[in-house]
Amino acid sequence: MAGAALRLKSLLEQLLEAELRVRIRAWDGSTAGPPDAPTLFVRNRRAVRRLLWKPGELGLARAWVAGDLDIEGDFYAALGLLSGLVWERDDTRSTLQVLRDPQTRAALLGLVRLSGLPLPPAPPREEIRRTRGHLHTRRSDKRAISHHYDVGNGFYETVLGPSMVYSCAYWPSPDGTLEQAQHDKLDLVCRKLALQPGQRLLDVGCGWGSMAIHAAREYGVSVVGITLSQEQAAYARKRVADAGLTDRVEIRVQDYRDVADGPYDAISSIGMAEHVGSEKYLEYAEDLYRLLAPGGRLLNHQIARRPLSDESAYDLDGFIDAYVFPDGELAPLGTTVTQLERAGFEVRDVESIREHYALTLRRWVANLEAGWQRAVRLAGPGRARVWRLYMAACALGFERNRLGVNQVLAVRTPDSGRSGMPLRARTWN
Repeated sequence: MAGAALRLKSLLEQLLEAELRVRIRAWDGSTAGPPDAPTLFVRNRRAVRRLLWKPGELGLARAWVAGDLDIEGDFYAALGLLSGLVWERDDTRSTLQVLRDPQTRAALLGLVRLSGLPLPPAPPREEIRRTRGHLHTRRSDKRAISHHYDVGNGFYETVLGPSMVYSCAYWPSPDGTLEQAQHDKLDLVCRKLALQPGQRLLDVGCGWGSMAIHAAREYGVSVVGITLSQEQAAYARKRVADAGLTDRVEIRVQDYRDVADGPYDAISSIGMAEHVGSEKYLEYAEDLYRLLAPGGRLLNHQIARRPLSDESAYDLDGFIDAYVFPDGELAPLGTTVTQLERAGFEVRDVESIREHYALTLRRWVANLEAGWQRAVRLAGPGRARVWRLYMAACALGFERNRLGVNQVLAVRTPDSGRSGMPLRARTWN
């Protein structure tokens, strides 16, 4: 009888109607596939059962997080080969249409026989447990933010490095350091906002306080930073105190919808709007518009996805929604700009920094891999595996133009029409 690896490879190719270009190593020690390709190590039959009960991305993710699957060799190359079969697969057939196909039914039956006991394995504990209710209420947003950010500040120190900035850096060259690139990003935001001593800045989604500290220290502004994460807030307050900036920086655990002490001269929202959701985005934009003084500027730094021919078909990414950013939604750049304009903003500049995020994510993955034992000790092996997979997969997404990230500079232009912007906001190389 053929080993498990060859049987598994044959059945998966039959099911997917495509060649599986990775090598497979199975729990019985057998191997199959190109000898020079990265290897998908199927540690046990439970991995097959996970794929049967949750075909596609979520089943693979559960097997990966639980340690039932592993990758040996070039991690990025393996994800690139698998993405064409899973994440980028264009299969519009319904489940019923799939099951009507005799070849598909035969492949599924073969996988059932190979998997052993047919009972569904329990999801890994890192998977968020859903509760009924509407998305993006204050309560659901706080729960989603806590799931992602209250993992432990030490874990994030391992991944992010000394800058403690969890958003796309701004690279002068690919050979620079992550810390310098994050410093340059924070400074770019401050310069786009034209911050001046004595002004008030609201930093929405302030993270661990890096933007607030930079703006107060380098530009002399007073900053209110808001987050829904208790762990972030405690860490940020200590950093503010250590920097001697408690007289100029206030860190609050507060929802952006509850901020009522405007007007502010400027608002930064860096890597936060992805959590807002399409149904609440106009409300988010209107709230920020309300909080700005006439002539004030907003810098909205946000991940974007490619538009769909039918936007009603957009659905949340199964792995990201279950393990990384619960309820997180991505919108096309045009949708974001339109919503900001509907709220009253005048959009003055849009800068795409897509390639910069790929560089940033690869550095985060390298940090995680270098500090793997510490990360596992602090957050557990499942959580560390979640972060490694999601950051590496996202790096490929940005490199392949499946994802983008943009800095949108908008102004609450007063009735006089004087935006306060220079005739040429920036120059091109």
